[in-house]
Formats: sequence, structure tokens, C-alpha cells
Amino acid sequence: MKTFTLPGTKITAPNVVLGLMRIQEKTDEEVRTLVRTAIDAGITFLDHADIYGSEPHGCERRFAEAMRLSPAEREQLVIQTKAGIVTDGPYFDFSYEHLMETVHGSLKALDTDYIDILLLHRPDALVEPEEVARAFDDLAEAGKVRAFGVSNHTPRQIDLLRRYVRQPIVANQAQLSITHAPLIAQGVAANMQGLEQSVSRDDGLVDYCRLHDITLQAWSPFQAGFFDGPFLGSPRFPELNAVIDRLAAKYGVPPIAIATAWITRHPARMQVVIGTTTPERVTAAAQGSDLPLTRPEWYEVFRAAGYTVP
Repeated sequence: MKTFTLPGTKITAPNVVLGLMRIQEKTDEEVRTLVRTAIDAGITFLDHADIYGSEPHGCERRFAEAMRLSPAEREQLVIQTKAGIVTDGPYFDFSYEHLMETVHGSLKALDTDYIDILLLHRPDALVEPEEVARAFDDLAEAGKVRAFGVSNHTPRQIDLLRRYVRQPIVANQAQLSITHAPLIAQGVAANMQGLEQSVSRDDGLVDYCRLHDITLQAWSPFQAGFFDGPFLGSPRFPELNAVIDRLAAKYGVPPIAIATAWITRHPARMQVVIGTTTPERVTAAAQGSDLPLTRPEWYEVFRAAGYTVP
């Protein structure tokens, strides 16, 4: 498993993350097997959110009940969670009161004294950055949160926060997969008149994050689009799967490892957030962590997904 020091922190992080949004109905043994399989593969970074589960903090609580981590075991893990979405509505709330209440709820549910990384979960159109800054200051000074980031934020939204927040924004979690890659595709086709791919939808987010030492975390890395099914093995993507299968055979890995490797190969040093609850798929996906796709291979996959390389 390839690891790196997360910029702006002292955290040694793997480039594959285990997302735990689907464990609410899993038994203790199923949760333990899933997490231990990930750890055995070198995935020591776990992703949560307060809204994951059938009730607030449901998956966080299910994780803690099943794992019952000792202090020493807790120190070996990087636990990330998110705050800001209110499911009653739904709507978004980055107010000081909501962030503080949510983080304290996560600390209790996770049965831990601290959260390694707290992300603001999607942008709040009514954000008052001074309130976010006050919450971050109080949480950091109390030792309850060690680092801070965002999810699905644009460069300008991050700039607005950075004007007020003293702590570095260390991560931005955004949707990215081979077949859902506007973050990358637009830059490849920039200024190509009449080409739909050239339309900017993210204002240069990848380059912005590279310039400001913000780690991009790719969620739904195996989904074709917005939760509309996986592309691996799908008859909707015959050309893409033919290329992936050929590369998988060449490198002696499962196809899902190629889907991981396509993201980890990018020099932005992104993390891939996998959300499977199948231990075998965790092990298979992890094999793409440091798989050295060549530049021609990376672009071949990109073209097979339907993107233009002018």
C-alpha cells in the first residue's frame, strides 16, 4: 500500500480509504472482518459521516460497537468524519452551533477522544465563514479535531473559507471515477470550441488543490455516474471493460484494481475512497494502490471511457 504524509498534517495516510457508509445493518463480526481485511491490506484510513446510517451517527456508532478499539488500536487508525448535512429537509448547516453539536455527537458515537480529520460535508450556500473558523478554532484548541477539510467544494468556496479559517484545508472529497471524470476531462480539452467536454464545471479544482496542498479524495470511484451503478463489467461500457480486462490480465490483478490505479496514478496524489462492504473487493481494490500504469495505458483507459484526447 502506497502511503504519503498528508500535506498540512503529520498524518501518514494510505492512498486508499475505506468508506463505512453502508455498515449500519452489518453484524459485529461482519464489521470486524471488513475493517480488519482493510487494515491487512494497508488501509488504515477510515471515512465516516454523521448522516451515514438509518439514524444520526448510526454507522459511526455501529463501527465503535463492533470494533471496541483499545487506545493503542485507535492510534493506529486515521478516522475521518463529516458534518454539515441536515437530513430533515434536507439542508446544509455550517453554523457554529451545528458543527459543534455534530462533532460532539460523532466523538460519542465513535467512542473516541479525537477525530483525525473533519470535513465540511458539501457546501452550505448560507455559510458564514467566521462561524466555521470559530468552530474549527475551538475544536482544534480542545484537541477534539486534529485537521480539517471539505467535500465537494469549488476553488472559490475554499478560498472564502481560507480567508477566515486559520487551520489548513487539508482535503477535498469529490466524486471521481473513470467514467465520471469532469475534474480531469475538461482540462484535457480546454478551449476546444464545440466540444462538450471542454465546458468547465469545476473551475480547475484538480490544479487548485495541487497548488494549495489539498488532497483530493475520490468518492464513488467505481460508479458510472451519480449512484447509477458500477461501470466494471457493465454492458454499457464494452470498450472500457475490454481495455480494463486486458490491463488486469497484464498486471495480474482484478479489474477493480485497474479502476483504483487509474486514479492513484495521477500525480495529484489522490486518495480513493472505496465504499464496498465485501472484504474480497476491498483486498482487490487495494491492489491498485501502487500499480504503475504507464502514461499510454492511462490515456487509453481515458479514451475508452468516451473522453476526447484532442
